[in-house]
Amino acid sequence: MSESHKPTSVSYAVYCGLDVGKGVHHACALDPDGTKLYDRPLPNDEAALRKVLADLSGHGKVLVIVDQPASIGALAIAVARSLGIDVAYLPGLAMRRIADLHPGESKTDAPDAVRQAL
Repeated sequence: MSESHKPTSVSYAVYCGLDVGKGVHHACALDPDGTKLYDRPLPNDEAALRKVLADLSGHGKVLVIVDQPASIGALAIAVARSLGIDVAYLPGLAMRRIADLHPGESKTDAPDAVRQAL
């Protein structure tokens, strides 16, 4: 494998799972030890997204993980990228498999956001 194509290891200070919704997302941000830094609804509004993500950046390098990268997740992704924040996508099938590990919990935005951050 050439030097330019070797996988890199990036350490993050914050992992922010974002369960996206049309008007409101649910965000859960964890530090590497699992301490919750943010866990509540977040309006799908540029100013609100920018403030929360900028505040989280105060802890260090942030990774935002979304479950829907197109349409309703596009604004959150654009705001994160404009702040220099890395963004990752967790496909729906992976989310369902992770949820299967937690029997008895119905689908809700808050637990999904936590799972994404983990």
